[in-house]
Amino acid sequence: MPSTPTDLPHRRLPDPIDLLRCPLCGNRLRRERGSVACARQHSFDIARQGYIGLLTGNMRTGSADTADMVAARVAFLHAGHYAPLAATLGRLVAGRCAPGSTVLDAGTGTGHYLAAVLDACPGTTGLGLDVSKYALRRAARAHPRATVATWDVWKPLPIGSGTVDVLLNVFAPRNGPEFQRVLGPGGTLLVVTPTDRHMAELRARVPLLAVDAAKPERLANTLSAHFTEEETCPLEYTVRLSATDATNLLSMGPTGHHLMAGEAAGHAAELDTPIEMTVSFLISVYGPR
Repeated sequence: MPSTPTDLPHRRLPDPIDLLRCPLCGNRLRRERGSVACARQHSFDIARQGYIGLLTGNMRTGSADTADMVAARVAFLHAGHYAPLAATLGRLVAGRCAPGSTVLDAGTGTGHYLAAVLDACPGTTGLGLDVSKYALRRAARAHPRATVATWDVWKPLPIGSGTVDVLLNVFAPRNGPEFQRVLGPGGTLLVVTPTDRHMAELRARVPLLAVDAAKPERLANTLSAHFTEEETCPLEYTVRLSATDATNLLSMGPTGHHLMAGEAAGHAAELDTPIEMTVSFLISVYGPR
């Protein structure tokens, strides 16, 4: 749960729970001992691992990351291969986020990128939503100024209208109407997608889900009715992967849902490692219409 950082000891920071609305009735949620609840006494537990359980019984979690996928992601990110992406997001948000702002990370995963943004923006607090409880167990500890909760980003967001200053969407589903609704006046949406060059060398050697070359066009079509594109920031560089890195990369993303136990390690063992691999992302910055 969020706490006041030492870099701004006299400033009262916004509580991310103030952004939340009851998914059953839409009323504001307030913090109680071990839970959050609304005025109509709809109550949602705070798990012992620190995340708020907002998902109700009719929410499906079939696409949620598994425990093994999350462990692979944590190991891969800890190796630093996507550190330039985290640093770029921090720089972009820092230029658009005043102290006292709130950041929503829709599809936060382990909270890795939300934590990087909060580090770059003293005086801000963050709320992360994700459908995977395994990822949120990590995200709940990712940063002292972040609060996280279970939610399906495809659904109407349990967030008050116009309450968010910056919205992050990193390799996650995009809900254009809801993103527009929750962003406040002058708010910013940052969306990260892979380009068709991402992991090209690895995809040439291992049967992976292909990166859709038309994804940038589909992204623009998805968001154009609700947002105006302000800036596009390509980010491309090369990394060197060990067999362990390659195993983790194969296991942590959408491909991980399609691989049997041990299959990722088997594919990685057939590679001539270390392997040089292209990392290629597009960071799109939007403002609401």
